[in-house]
Amino acid sequence: MNWVSPIKDDETLEKFKESLKNVDHKYYIMFEIGVGTGLQLQDILKFKNKDIRGKDEIVATIGTKNIKRTFNISPQLKQFITEFTEGKSPDAYLITGHSSSPAPLSREQAYRVFKSVGKSIGLTSIGAQTMRKTFAWRYYKNTNDIYYLQNLFNYASPSITYRYIGEKPNVQVVLKKLTPEENERSRYNLYKDDRGKTRIRAIKKVLDHIEHELDNPSNNDSFYGRVECLLDELEELMDNYKNTKS
Repeated sequence: MNWVSPIKDDETLEKFKESLKNVDHKYYIMFEIGVGTGLQLQDILKFKNKDIRGKDEIVATIGTKNIKRTFNISPQLKQFITEFTEGKSPDAYLITGHSSSPAPLSREQAYRVFKSVGKSIGLTSIGAQTMRKTFAWRYYKNTNDIYYLQNLFNYASPSITYRYIGEKPNVQVVLKKLTPEENERSRYNLYKDDRGKTRIRAIKKVLDHIEHELDNPSNNDSFYGRVECLLDELEELMDNYKNTKS
């Protein structure tokens, strides 16, 4: 499965939206809803006009545990939806597959259009999760609040949420906001079967191997590039850890 990335550049995002609009306005409004709310593609495709027209927020059920979450609709997005649904039946699907059919657009067709439009403007890491990841990445960059996204998407930890949006974890933020229950769970996990020491030894083993390989004349330049990137990230993580008080 190919990695799907958020669209981070404003100019590229607008170009992608305009290209969707050129294919069909429905793809543009579908993308606007996804980027504006963080809703999953499959949830958007279930909407009928009455479910979303005139609304300031949408309550959707996510995950296997059917957890309800509230997704906000900005005034600008609300206006887009109002214009798009003007004169349409409240009971009709918001995004239909064909003008001659009342059936909703299929997830597969939406995916194909996203991929095709992305390819046409040079974006290769486009997929069904592009809307949600773009929403999440932009929200995080504007607020630095990884915990809101963790709760909204029902993820188990901040680290999973960081990985989802393609960002390096901010250790200081994570450490400062861990609850006593989470800290207790971490202590249990690290003590159980000596997992903590086992993980530390595994990391040290890799670093010892890298240290030994630094003097290997058969290594090419890409090896040293990878090592320097790894050390830069490790040093940043260590600095964050040392500078965060208990």
